[in-house]
Amino acid sequence: MLLKNTPLKWAGLVTAIFTMLFFIWASIIFGYTETSWRTTINAFIHYNGSNQHLIIKTVRLPRALIAAAVGASLAISGVLMQTLTKNPLASPGIIGINAGAGFAVVAAVTLFSNVDLQAFSALAFLGAAVAAFSVYAIGSVGRGGLTPMKLTLAGAALAAMFSSFTQGLLVINEAALEQVLFWLAGSVQGRKLATLLAVLPYIGIGWICALLMAGKMNILSMGEDVAKGLGVNIGFVKIAVGVIVILLAGGSVAVAGPIGFIGIVVPHMTRAIVGIDHRWVIPMSGVLGAILLLAADIAARYILMPSEAPVGVMTAIIGTPFFIYLARKGFNGR
Repeated sequence: MLLKNTPLKWAGLVTAIFTMLFFIWASIIFGYTETSWRTTINAFIHYNGSNQHLIIKTVRLPRALIAAAVGASLAISGVLMQTLTKNPLASPGIIGINAGAGFAVVAAVTLFSNVDLQAFSALAFLGAAVAAFSVYAIGSVGRGGLTPMKLTLAGAALAAMFSSFTQGLLVINEAALEQVLFWLAGSVQGRKLATLLAVLPYIGIGWICALLMAGKMNILSMGEDVAKGLGVNIGFVKIAVGVIVILLAGGSVAVAGPIGFIGIVVPHMTRAIVGIDHRWVIPMSGVLGAILLLAADIAARYILMPSEAPVGVMTAIIGTPFFIYLARKGFNGR
């Protein structure tokens, strides 16, 4: 733990927030169309309708805000899932929640030609809820109940199943394939601000509820028996955390597609910095998740210039080695 006392933790959180704001600013400035900080300021203060000003206000600003919101949501959901399941590999991507939400959205695009934003969001939440319930139910079957290994295997199996269903739908409808292929890789490119605003109330509620649950998550991390002894309603906590994860993961998938590994990497980074107190881990993870996705999105603009790589590819490059390390450490002994 690098930040051992409260003043240092506050300083670290404030520094992280300013770093996030810097990356939001960088996301607005940098890209294929060359702009500068002065041009960016003028786009908001003295908008003149030029191509640069138009790109800054209608393309890059929504893109930066979406990346920050999605990164924060995925990181916070990862913290909650890892604590609830006591599984260091738990995240919306690994456990199959993202795949379930993605399948629901692709099914809607494939079967219905016109899907408005509200229906798009609702279907993502429904898919996330079905996937979460299914993984929990399958992982709880058998002797010993729900264990980290069974949860991971159940999540991997459900993720593979939903991915297969998704591919099957896209084979049937080639027009839908062209429409959602880039979205399926996980991307914030070309997203409109209206898309974020449609789900912002839901993920905003998820952020607030996650912060309110921080104290109970601290108690739950000590074990269910201890939590019960201290008067915590375990059933309520599990249901509440499940709903929060569905709101955060479902909203993220509805906006940016199934972006992986943020929910695995960031919680572990955060605990190394501020410790295990969820009153610090949750907000710091949200800020660091936003920074990581913003940084990955900026890098994605240059790696295949003048084309762009989906940001989901960049997060996979970052997260895959970390996932392998955690898998070996968690399941092959310490």
